[in-house]
Amino acid sequence: METYRAKPRIRLSPTVRYGRKFIEVAFDHDGLRLPLSKEEGAQLVGGKAYLPEESFVLAEFFDRYVKMAFIDYSAIKGYTGRKEKEDSRPPLPEGYLEKLRQVRYSDHTVRVYTAYFRDFQQHFEGRDVKAVTPDEINGYLLHLIHERNISSCQQNQRINAIKFYYEKVLGQERRCYRVNRAKREKTLPDVLGKDEIKRILDVAAKDLRFFCIFSILYSAGLRISELLELKPGDINESRNLIRVRQGKGRKDRYTLLSRPLMKRLAEYNRLYKPKVWLFERRPGEAFTESIVSKRLKAAAREAGITKRIYPHLLRHSFATHLLEQGTDIKIVKELMGHNNIKTTERYVHIADTYKSNIKSPLDDLLTEEDED
Repeated sequence: METYRAKPRIRLSPTVRYGRKFIEVAFDHDGLRLPLSKEEGAQLVGGKAYLPEESFVLAEFFDRYVKMAFIDYSAIKGYTGRKEKEDSRPPLPEGYLEKLRQVRYSDHTVRVYTAYFRDFQQHFEGRDVKAVTPDEINGYLLHLIHERNISSCQQNQRINAIKFYYEKVLGQERRCYRVNRAKREKTLPDVLGKDEIKRILDVAAKDLRFFCIFSILYSAGLRISELLELKPGDINESRNLIRVRQGKGRKDRYTLLSRPLMKRLAEYNRLYKPKVWLFERRPGEAFTESIVSKRLKAAAREAGITKRIYPHLLRHSFATHLLEQGTDIKIVKELMGHNNIKTTERYVHIADTYKSNIKSPLDDLLTEEDED
């Protein structure tokens, strides 16, 4: 006689954690833990998973779990999930996106150029952009500078997005605009201390996927785009190296693989069995930059770190800490994948300031006060 087995149950309800809205997913069967852990932005605590409300879509969640469990969503009836803001900007002109792909620009550059050129199109909506004059383009750029207070970096990116259309897509002569290209502000990169990174990793340890993601970002000095494009075969355990394929500038390089991390990576591979990408949110589907960034910020917040946190900060910290340990700057340059050593030299100033034993003149004054 066939034994009847009750179907596992999932109960959904809205909640708030650390000032952020979540959908609480209470489950009564351990077999649901692994699929729930792979949900976007998931945080698992005991028999509950917390999914960020802003990325939760009830219909999609129901489709994924209806065969696995009985789903009680009475507490969130009427919930429709995130609403995408309608994009009212005109579509890209024919050939723009195709040309970007043809010249093999990175996904990040493609996103930036297409977004900024659609802004340009919207400004001249109703006009044929082919007929927009250089004087009108200058006026548009000045409007962005004075009215929207765009940064020097964004100003240059917007100019490049516009020039790409006229010069690369339409094949016109090179254009010069009277608006001078802004000089990039000479700012030093932010850096986390080793103790702060350890606190973040301690918090992330409850989710092995993100512990490994954050650890590799820091220990290998990877750009977020490089990490998300890693494949299982890019990990060379015998030589303790990670192969970065076609990084910025379309260059391959090798960087460091932390020895103590290898055990955690082996456990991760055994548990999650990645197929296409090293880090997959679902089989064959890589994590997004947004998910990684949100989880890193959440971990830092839980660790009590109040400074601005973003994935590239771990890369900055990697370079700075190597230089503080006495690593040759030329080696750091190669590990970081920099074209020019001047880029690497930015980190020298931070490392040298940290390592110096120079006393502030105020030290003696305050010491004298304390002695009195």
